[in-house]
Amino acid sequence: MVAKLVRRFGVHQLGRIEDAVQQALVVALESWGRTTLPDDPAAWLYRVAVNEFLGEARQRSRRGHILERYTSDDAVEAVDVKLEGELSDDELLLLFVCCDPDIPVESQLVFALRSLCGFGVREIALRLFTSEANVYKRLGRARERLRGLPRDLDLEPQNYAERLPAVRAVLYLLFTEGYLSAHPEVAIRRELCEEALRLAEQLAAHPVGADPETAALIALMHLHLARLGARQDAAGGLLLLEEQDRQAWDAARIQLGFHWLARSADGDAFTRYHAEVGIAAEHCLASSFKETNWRRIVECYELLEAVSPSPLHRLNRALALAELSGASAALRCLEAEAPPGWLAGSYLWLAALADLCRRAGDGARADRYKREALEQAPNAAIRVLLERRLSD
Repeated sequence: MVAKLVRRFGVHQLGRIEDAVQQALVVALESWGRTTLPDDPAAWLYRVAVNEFLGEARQRSRRGHILERYTSDDAVEAVDVKLEGELSDDELLLLFVCCDPDIPVESQLVFALRSLCGFGVREIALRLFTSEANVYKRLGRARERLRGLPRDLDLEPQNYAERLPAVRAVLYLLFTEGYLSAHPEVAIRRELCEEALRLAEQLAAHPVGADPETAALIALMHLHLARLGARQDAAGGLLLLEEQDRQAWDAARIQLGFHWLARSADGDAFTRYHAEVGIAAEHCLASSFKETNWRRIVECYELLEAVSPSPLHRLNRALALAELSGASAALRCLEAEAPPGWLAGSYLWLAALADLCRRAGDGARADRYKREALEQAPNAAIRVLLERRLSD
């Protein structure tokens, strides 16, 4: 809805548009409980948000020229006009606008996740391994830059190309948050995964995004989505990979994933998404956890670290190495280099250390890391999963 209103009223009005949408949601909460749900809730919310925005504009402008401009037929009709090469999806177009290279990358991500994807500040802070105060600062920088942009969302062809990597990064984060959420009440948010996939496929349908890297990202999303339903038990609890019923994996979606994987192999480009989809593909091909080709998965993680160095990737390589060569080898890999502060205190790092120490026979360290990991778990479902994984 934010994206549609921005297209209609201009990106420089973003702050007021966010306020109008927020107010529309408040009105819905107050009125839908007392009356019948409207036939088309989305259209109802849109109309209320438009009225809120225009009402606020009317109050701000005594002359009313802003109101006249925004309510003119020309302005409304312009919403549906698409030029050749222009993105047809409002949300995807606004993602490109937000990924302005004059906005620091960290602020681009924060703003897109907050304003377009609806993430809470705490969720963003956990997902990006930063503090909530930093999230607010980054939001402020992005909004300040966007307020200075022209009303129209027109972008030149070169703008799309230079912003494409950042747009893919936002879609990846959106999917990742859905796959294992930092939300305090839910661990899996399928709707975020499906929205990220929808936008990625929209991107692949546009000339600027139809390349092997986008294909690899879409393949990765399909292969992860194929296993999503098997990651929870009947009560909604999370299941470890070795506990999942592989017969419950979505075979049709796995086929789609391999279709996109084949498309991603066109050309010489090898990106982080190629490495990650290689790992996901090995899991989908394995008939059981025991029969998984861990050597190939470790190799894919090595390739991932080469094209996209990150201590998080080293952490995941160590976990795969534990299956291939044992926990002691994995601990040596993990402890060869001290993690940065943003990762050292996270439940991911602490849980990995607890698991590896337990399997290597170091009970005292395992217990300490386990306690710390449980304290940092973002929600109850992940806490229960860790309790089971890290038990003797």
